[in-house]
Amino acid sequence: MDGEITAEELRELLDSDVDLCIVDIRSPGQFRRRHIPGSENVPFPELTARIEEFPERDRVVTVCPHGQSSVQAARLIASYEGFDGRVESLKPGIDGWPYDLETDAEPTATSADGPDAPF
Repeated sequence: MDGEITAEELRELLDSDVDLCIVDIRSPGQFRRRHIPGSENVPFPELTARIEEFPERDRVVTVCPHGQSSVQAARLIASYEGFDGRVESLKPGIDGWPYDLETDAEPTATSADGPDAPF
């Protein structure tokens, strides 16, 4: 892992030509409710099975609610033998992201998101 990155630094990367992958490790339901534009959802429990998706990227930034679990995710990706890029964790997490967030239009409940509403 190459350390942590601030929201301002990540915003600058989003505006640049860097081959960037933002990996949001929260549950699919949390991701649908709000996420950084251009990020992809890879829930933490799926990370080891999907880690092969990242070796082609120059830079990966992991995201979680408060910037703590994403440190572990960044370390896991960085330890992958086939990955040569830079891996960082978003220090303030999604809760500290002061810029616009995206929301997916039609959320559907899954077991990871909790039960369906009774009404």
